[in-house]
Amino acid sequence: MANTLHNGAKCRIPLKNQSLSISRHVSGSLSFLPKTRVGKQSNTFSIKASQADLPVDPSISPRVNAVKPSKTVAISDLATSLVQAGVPVIRLAAGEPDFDTPAPIAEAGINAIREGYTRYTPNAGTMELRQAICHKLKEENGITYTPDQVVVSNGAKQSLAQAVLAVCSPGDEVIIPAPFWVSYPEMARLADATPVILPTSISDNFLLDPKLLESKITERSRLLILCSPSNPTGSVYPKGLLEKIAQIVAKHPRLLVLSDEIYEHIIYAPTTHTSFASLPGMWDRTLTVNGFSKAFAMTGWRLGYIAGPKHFVAACGKIQSQFTSGASSIAQKAAVAALGLGYAGGEAVSTMVKAFRERRDFLVKSFREIDGVKISEPQGAFYLFIDFSFYYGREAEGFGKIEDSESLCRYLLDVGQVALVPGSAFGDDTCIRISYAESLTTLQAAVERIKKALIPLSSAALV
Repeated sequence: MANTLHNGAKCRIPLKNQSLSISRHVSGSLSFLPKTRVGKQSNTFSIKASQADLPVDPSISPRVNAVKPSKTVAISDLATSLVQAGVPVIRLAAGEPDFDTPAPIAEAGINAIREGYTRYTPNAGTMELRQAICHKLKEENGITYTPDQVVVSNGAKQSLAQAVLAVCSPGDEVIIPAPFWVSYPEMARLADATPVILPTSISDNFLLDPKLLESKITERSRLLILCSPSNPTGSVYPKGLLEKIAQIVAKHPRLLVLSDEIYEHIIYAPTTHTSFASLPGMWDRTLTVNGFSKAFAMTGWRLGYIAGPKHFVAACGKIQSQFTSGASSIAQKAAVAALGLGYAGGEAVSTMVKAFRERRDFLVKSFREIDGVKISEPQGAFYLFIDFSFYYGREAEGFGKIEDSESLCRYLLDVGQVALVPGSAFGDDTCIRISYAESLTTLQAAVERIKKALIPLSSAALV
């Protein structure tokens, strides 16, 4: 039945025995608001002007208001809109491989659709996939789990967010080394926890100083987030440094470690990856997060997972059961195929890593030729985090003063038509993040544009 408001708007309300319910009184009886007229074919009601004119409360949850929007998403969206408008912007902002998903993985997804594997899966993920994840973690990472200690989610980002929500209480502290992935502090704020940012130095390859960590741990410290290989720096924590961090963590019973290992396979020899949970005494207090987006070029498939002690992982599963339920059945079939490609993704992944390394080497060489630029050569992932602070304080003709990483990125977008992400988004305003998940030809063109745009700044006076 169509129900018409006095201003002409209509709403569809299901009827049962021609009785309609809009409001419930204290007595429990159901009734319409005043001026109700009920008929067999048409049911209308009117609302008094004094009620209709009341303004809607536009307030947003204080918890959500405390969260900052993602600058990487904002810049990527802006660059995309410029391209759609015909502006030839080179986009080096998004953290997404430019390769297609390997054919065996794609075929597994297609076959899942053709074979009708399109229904809900168990909340924690299919047994087939969780068993495959357990096998991968044991063979490649040296950590042992059972399927009930794994939860598969709609991307590693969901796995990370659920972990923070599951273990943090209001007032807890989440320790985050900077530069950090943009979402870590906001996840802490959503959990009513306090992000505690620990700075690192480009001269130390952006790696956390254990002494600084030890000095910042308090009785409220609940979670330490480590990302290796790192987004945005590409730094990789060597095993020896992780062992020193583990020794500090072991002294504090409340402190857990959330180990984000999504880039583990995008690593450049002789550098190797170490899973934090594999270190002595760390299995019980580590939540390991990984996924399929980066190494297997499966960003759009949206699939990640968390592994850890059962009571923590079960709490993550409880949150997921009320938020999204299980991940895509089709993506899970594809993920099983991905884990079946061989150790560390086999030839398909090694081919991509080889290309990433070639691009990294080109960019490092190119940017080292630019005056005033400081670089820490990345050992993994597909990002350069470059110190451009030499150009801050200079006046750009027709643009204005370059004050910080954000204004420099705006300048390079306006003048050079290259989209990059300001380091301020990652907790280090001296730097800019460059994603080299693009073809070598595209990167060569981007470097030429950046160099050309920087020439006027090099000779500009400081203001």
